[in-house]
Amino acid sequence: MHSAIYALSAAESVGAVADWITLHITMWVLFGAGVFFTVITRFVQVRHLPRMVRTVLHSRGDAHGGISSFQAFTISLAARVGIGNVFGVAAALMFGGPGALVWMWGVALVGMATAFFEATLAQVFKVRGPDGSFRGGPAYYMRLGMHSRALGVVFAIITIVTCGFVITSVQANAIAQTVVETTALSETQIAIIMVVCAAPVIFGGVRRVARVTEYLAPIMATFYVLVVVVIMVMNLSKLPGLFSLIFASAFASKPIVSGLGGGILAALITGTQRGMFSNEAGQGTAPNAAATATVDHPVKQGFVQSLGVFVDTIIVCTATAMVILIAGERVWAAPGVNPSNLTMLAVQNELGNWTVIPMAIMIFVLAFSSIIAAYVYSEVNMDFIISSPVGRWVVRIVSVASVGIGAVASLQLVWNMVDIAMAVMTVMNLLALLYLYKWVVGVLKDYEARKGAAFNPQECEYLPAKLPAEVAQ
Repeated sequence: MHSAIYALSAAESVGAVADWITLHITMWVLFGAGVFFTVITRFVQVRHLPRMVRTVLHSRGDAHGGISSFQAFTISLAARVGIGNVFGVAAALMFGGPGALVWMWGVALVGMATAFFEATLAQVFKVRGPDGSFRGGPAYYMRLGMHSRALGVVFAIITIVTCGFVITSVQANAIAQTVVETTALSETQIAIIMVVCAAPVIFGGVRRVARVTEYLAPIMATFYVLVVVVIMVMNLSKLPGLFSLIFASAFASKPIVSGLGGGILAALITGTQRGMFSNEAGQGTAPNAAATATVDHPVKQGFVQSLGVFVDTIIVCTATAMVILIAGERVWAAPGVNPSNLTMLAVQNELGNWTVIPMAIMIFVLAFSSIIAAYVYSEVNMDFIISSPVGRWVVRIVSVASVGIGAVASLQLVWNMVDIAMAVMTVMNLLALLYLYKWVVGVLKDYEARKGAAFNPQECEYLPAKLPAEVAQ
């Protein structure tokens, strides 16, 4: 009894710290950096949005035996389109009200520019990995661009722990909660199933994850959006009123929807936190996937990753929120409703009981894909610290073990720790991006001047300095 009370108290304390960090530090750095990147590139996420779409549609080839641009995109998409889009949005609405969605949109719109910067920079400062594929990300551009291995090591350690254990456990916990509520399986049985599914993929390394996510991520995202579109079409007359409600709630001094949280402060905090967790822009995780791609110009992968933020938040998160709001108070205010089951209950309310099992399967796939993508981020950063088979196998074993532990453990404290860990990673990464912004501006000018021709650092007149010899192009 005492241990349970202590655990609850610790979780609440950590949650309070996470809220304070978000409100006073992360939010300002995130928005400030995003606005700066938007202005300095003359709204790259708007000017080049059509090109972003075309780049993704033509990104499956030209990998020359490596990991294609599309595969790198789907690794990060698999991490982005996970429980943050289902449970995270539900939590944002329950605690922050419908207005939280407005702040999630804000995080995403400026985050598209941030995602462009971090992905492009990851490509500029990528190196050749031990298996022949590329490696890169914040740790690498901190060492090669900022000439600070110490900063890179600190970031890499935080990323390894956060992605290899914390996020992996949280995703597994989300799967277990959902499946327990919808099937006769126990948490232990679910843990065994997830370990059996995850081990062959994770033990196969980064290349195998790329092959799996290449199909898994687009299929799961498309299926989910189709389900939501059907519900929205069935309720077209409600949509204008719901959008008005969303904007009114975002700036209201107190909750205006019965059964949901609200008030501008609650909407701001939850919207920013859940937006960060969902789309990852600026957090420094997605660049680890972006760097693995084989592309002929860094800007192309910047376009691809920027579009991923748009897909994640503007499309998928909005779709989730609309389903919940369409379902109404009879669902979100019902006894026993919580963020882990609200979205599923909303879909069930609109389409019928037959959706329970398909939705449980979809959530399983969403979280599973995020688990294997998080492993990739951990291994890339382990390679930065110590490039050896032993280090890579430690990451793989810990990632698989975390799947089993997360499925059977109570993780409220871990859930709250995710926000703090992401805040630290985000601030470190954004400071690095601000320090190195001239590199991204330079390669973007090169891309626009040469009309997308292959990047040649020796001929690029816009770079602020020569690239280190270690960098692979």
